[in-house]
Amino acid sequence: MKTRIAIWAVAGAIVVAFWALFFMMTYRDLGAGGVGRAFVCMTCPIALEGRHPQSLYFVLVVNAATYALVGVFVETIRRHYHKRPISN
Repeated sequence: MKTRIAIWAVAGAIVVAFWALFFMMTYRDLGAGGVGRAFVCMTCPIALEGRHPQSLYFVLVVNAATYALVGVFVETIRRHYHKRPISN
């Protein structure tokens, strides 16, 4: 289960890296609304706090921790409902 949670955390870090590269390559600003802003806020919850600038490393750590926490919940539920064969 620890490796699965670590995979969730790495996925969160990859999401931040993707958005950082995307915005560096396109030189775009998210603006106040729209589909792009909604998609970023769904995949990177720290982006909801847009009033204060945050460093890339802080956002990377917070998003990895958020995804790890979601991974704990998902993996706990998955483990609870996973059917295990009973050996006789």
